Amino acid sequence: MKEGKMKMEKKRTGPERKKVIRLIDVWKIYTMGKEKVEALRGINLDVYKGEFLVIMGPSGSGKSTCVNMVGCLDIPTRGKILLDGKNIAEMSESDLATIRGQKIGFIFQSFNLIPTLTALENVMLPMTFQSIPRSERVARARHLLEMVGLGDRLNHKPSEMSGGQQQRVAIARSLANDPEIILADEPTGNLDSKTGNIVMEFLQKLHEEEGKTIIMVTHDERLTKFADRAVYLMDGQIVKSLTNGNNKKSGVKKKSLKGARQRN
Repeated sequence: MKEGKMKMEKKRTGPERKKVIRLIDVWKIYTMGKEKVEALRGINLDVYKGEFLVIMGPSGSGKSTCVNMVGCLDIPTRGKILLDGKNIAEMSESDLATIRGQKIGFIFQSFNLIPTLTALENVMLPMTFQSIPRSERVARARHLLEMVGLGDRLNHKPSEMSGGQQQRVAIARSLANDPEIILADEPTGNLDSKTGNIVMEFLQKLHEEEGKTIIMVTHDERLTKFADRAVYLMDGQIVKSLTNGNNKKSGVKKKSLKGARQRN
């Protein structure tokens, strides 16, 4: 797949797309002793349904704080974060937990698998908190692991799998409750380039074939080739937003996942 050029984002015309997440003048200020650290400073960002968005920036730019806000893992010091039009800052912790479980699937750099559970049990876990019957949990977890090419690793624990296999279990787990949004925080950070590319191809498939909204945080600019749009953070502010001319809407065919599941 050839790497496309990212272009400065222009105001779109035509039918308005659905905004699934909106950050409106979002600030996050931490108090550390006598110092106040402004991690986010007036962020305005709309995330659209079915979009593959990359959030980029160097260490300390605020991108991890930003993704915590988007994922309802934290609330802003001031400003609004709207998820399907509802302000998360006005929700209780139990309501936020429900939203996280139903609407957002998380993929982390460190995988965050439970070491004492098998791959099947790890993928079943999010469904447990949604009171889904065990028979359905088992069937869906098995299906998801087969989808990511791990049908022969159902009963393996994380220590018995490679890093790439563990990340694919994490991807399957993120899909357990069929969320609308997948939030990936440095998903290739602990992987070699070959395995990282396989993981990115799976995310690409979820975006293009399943219609998932993908929000990915990374410091690796090479990964922007998979995205529809990239926003760049610096010192807690968005400094630029670029669109990708090499996406599915431009008519350029992206690389197929066929055969990728057999590697690594």
